[in-house]
Amino acid sequence: MYAQRTGGTMILRIEDTDADRSQPELIEAIHDNLGWLGITWDEEYRQSDRFDQYRAAAQDFLDRGLAYRCDCSQDDVKARAEARGDQGGYDGHCRDRNVEAGEGVVVRFRTPDDGITAYDDLIRGHVEFDNATLEDFVIVRSSGVPLFHVANAYDDLDMGITHVVRGEDLVNTVPRVLLLRQAMLGPDQQDTPNPVFAHLPLIVNEQRKKLSKRRDDVSVGDYADKGYLPGAMRNYLLTLGGGPRDGGEEIRPIDELVAQFDLNDINAAPAFFDIKKLDHFNAEYIRALPLDDFVAAATPFLDHPDVGDIDADLFGRMAGFVQERVRRLDESPTFLDWVVGDAREPSEKDWKKVMGNSEEKLATTARVLDLVIERIADCPWEPEALEAIVFGVGEELETKTQMPVRMALTGARSGIPLFEPMVELEREVVIQRLRDARAKL
Repeated sequence: MYAQRTGGTMILRIEDTDADRSQPELIEAIHDNLGWLGITWDEEYRQSDRFDQYRAAAQDFLDRGLAYRCDCSQDDVKARAEARGDQGGYDGHCRDRNVEAGEGVVVRFRTPDDGITAYDDLIRGHVEFDNATLEDFVIVRSSGVPLFHVANAYDDLDMGITHVVRGEDLVNTVPRVLLLRQAMLGPDQQDTPNPVFAHLPLIVNEQRKKLSKRRDDVSVGDYADKGYLPGAMRNYLLTLGGGPRDGGEEIRPIDELVAQFDLNDINAAPAFFDIKKLDHFNAEYIRALPLDDFVAAATPFLDHPDVGDIDADLFGRMAGFVQERVRRLDESPTFLDWVVGDAREPSEKDWKKVMGNSEEKLATTARVLDLVIERIADCPWEPEALEAIVFGVGEELETKTQMPVRMALTGARSGIPLFEPMVELEREVVIQRLRDARAKL
């Protein structure tokens, strides 16, 4: 959004220095999900292709005394911390030991013993770190693979990164990257400005807990699979942490939102991911689709485990009614379950609410069903004729008739308009369902 509005270059950087967490299918998912959302990029890099540059930078630090080799194991570091009686991390044990390269040896950056590392964050304001509290951190693993801190610092300089926009859970990594960046700059480059940082608030669920793979759908692909439209998802995501500058409607063309987008407007408080609100956005986007586009979008979702086979022609005839009521594309077949299969088994509460829970109401409902069964036995099998009979019985008995008939045929209190899909059923099927409901009364 920001790159588009400012005419900048959007870079997709795959930070895959950790080989165990960087499988090809995960990178493919990044491409697929960004593409589904309509997010495009101008350049792409993979840090795994640039290890030689990062190793060279680390060697330069070693040559200049800004880094050193360390053969301490994690158990060694922990044991010394326990002996000191604190929970501190690495204590600089190998700073002056002149450890040689070898198995189990890492490279650590020598952090300053005093001073402050600070930066200004567009969202969090001025942030400072006391250098004395920063441990000498690893920049090259014992395997020879550089860590992402040195990779990021190098890439930010090499690629001319102006803005780093990411989650606030990475705030604590900034001082390491800035110290490495400063060390990489030559004497005549010390005035080179740092990138602008904007650490976005974390997204939380309904319990105000950070979204978690164990509890929540956190992958963009999860939402695509459930039938959310990419435009609706993109639009909704833009409301997290902020909204349109003009205070107008949140659901609006993406170009208008791009034109108003400003990183400075984002709130620092965690953003609540409201599924109900997302559903509302998605429903509005679905209703705005041309009917043919809706049919095309919904068709892949018609194979539903709890619904019988839905013929493409049948769905085409019913699609307009479904489009007006569906929130997600994967709900589309559930509106036709009673047409291609049996009626649902209604809850006792719904049954009594519609059919009645008093002798008088039950008797009236029974009379409604009796008359409808009688009069549809030989009427034209057309929506208009069926509608006229059902409402005609209502006028005759001075009572509501559509709801009891709907309950008998569908097992539900609500759904798409009744009479057009009713014609899709055989006359005998409709009459039998009405008789079954009458018997149940």
